[in-house]
Amino acid sequence: MNEEQTSVNRRRFLRDTSTFSLGAATVPIQALAAPFPATTDPRQQVDDPVCCDRTYATVADAIKSPPERIAYVPGIYAGTGIEQPDYLATIDLEPGSATYGQVIHRLPMPFVGDELHHFGWNTCSSCHGTPNGSRRFLVLPGIASSRIYIIDTQDEKQPRLHKVISPEVVRQKTGLSAPHTVHCLATGEVMISMLGNANGEGPGGFILLDENFEVKGRWEQDAKGMNFNYDFWYQPRHNVMVSSEWAAPNTVAQGFKPADVAAGKYGKHLHFWDWEKRSLVQSIDLGEEGRIPLEVRFFHDPTSDQGFVGAALSSKIWRWWRQENRWHAEPVISVESLVVDGWSFPVPGLITDLVVSLDDRFLYFSNWLHGDIRQYDISDPSKPKLTGQLFLGGVLGRAPTVHGKKLSGGPQMLQLSYDGKRLYLTNSLYSPWDNQFYPDIKENGSYMLKIKCNTERGGLEIDDSFFVDFGSEPFGPARAHEIRFSTGDSTSDVWT
Repeated sequence: MNEEQTSVNRRRFLRDTSTFSLGAATVPIQALAAPFPATTDPRQQVDDPVCCDRTYATVADAIKSPPERIAYVPGIYAGTGIEQPDYLATIDLEPGSATYGQVIHRLPMPFVGDELHHFGWNTCSSCHGTPNGSRRFLVLPGIASSRIYIIDTQDEKQPRLHKVISPEVVRQKTGLSAPHTVHCLATGEVMISMLGNANGEGPGGFILLDENFEVKGRWEQDAKGMNFNYDFWYQPRHNVMVSSEWAAPNTVAQGFKPADVAAGKYGKHLHFWDWEKRSLVQSIDLGEEGRIPLEVRFFHDPTSDQGFVGAALSSKIWRWWRQENRWHAEPVISVESLVVDGWSFPVPGLITDLVVSLDDRFLYFSNWLHGDIRQYDISDPSKPKLTGQLFLGGVLGRAPTVHGKKLSGGPQMLQLSYDGKRLYLTNSLYSPWDNQFYPDIKENGSYMLKIKCNTERGGLEIDDSFFVDFGSEPFGPARAHEIRFSTGDSTSDVWT
């Protein structure tokens, strides 16, 4: 298919958004919005009837772009005992608006039990200026169901369901399950890491969706050498993709068991792939100091060959870099385990998320069990310097009260504004682990906070003007996980 025909097909696809596909049936989108009360918001008219591409040619352009106005956050009922579908919450981020810090729209999914988790865009800044360069559709998978939803955000404040990809199709075409990280590619395709095979065992793999959100098949030529799968980030200028390891879906769905770590059921490798050949070329065994490497973040400068990964259980941040055509990794930050009453072993910080500012100067990460978030100056990536820390819950008993509510659980998912001055966070990790370590999240629901970041000398401060309480949702307390901004964010975009 030539480029002109591809562009024509793309325009036809974008125009047809009045219905979505569910198996063999086509169902009106409006029929799926009934379970939640209608939201009235005088500002919900689309500012521009033609959706802008919401992408940026360079990192510098993104940093200078207007502040984020809208956030999308999954509201999750899986594992709460509430028999309602998960939903996508739209949150007003504009200070001074009548609905600032409120959920202004809820889009329920048509099925119960998906456990919406991580999600991403159909295109990002890697597609800027191309026929595929419109950041319009969210790709929203369920980690428990292996179902993939396509959400149309042309009306940023009232997204609607465009398409559903069934788990049967995913398994039939790829032999994989449990979708996790979503990244757009410069080709207009979407790539998703999958934690397991069709039976929920490792090592998993990667799948591709085409521009019409049809499952094309698997990305990798061969998964040999990969024990488990989790997160990934690619950088075409270095012809590399980096991926990390959690565990098989059947393992993590049972909750965390130390015996599983001893039995080798959790990962400790960082994998480097040849991006063009789609083959695994090097793996680094991080050893005991690299147990359960989760989120991977390349520097945003596309010429950089450096990045970071957080080893959750070992509570260490590792830096990777390339030298003489080989990839290397070293631990550069260590969070010491602490003795806590009622625990039979020293409690690790459990680093569960991290984000790098767009100017590649600051690194932020969350210690889900200790309950703090940290800011480090990474001007010298090999020697990060602690510049800010806030305790926001955790098992150490250092939970502050915000808007009259004592924070439950520990800080978990992070998202940073393009200019690096506003850090947003939620507190749910994954329902089986939430229920094990923080059962109060099930009873009280999640929160979403906004942190002010000092980008000159460093420092963190709670923004008391903003607090989203997912404990008071219409059908009861809900969990909240990953955060996306309607115009992109610090973990959505890859510049090529």
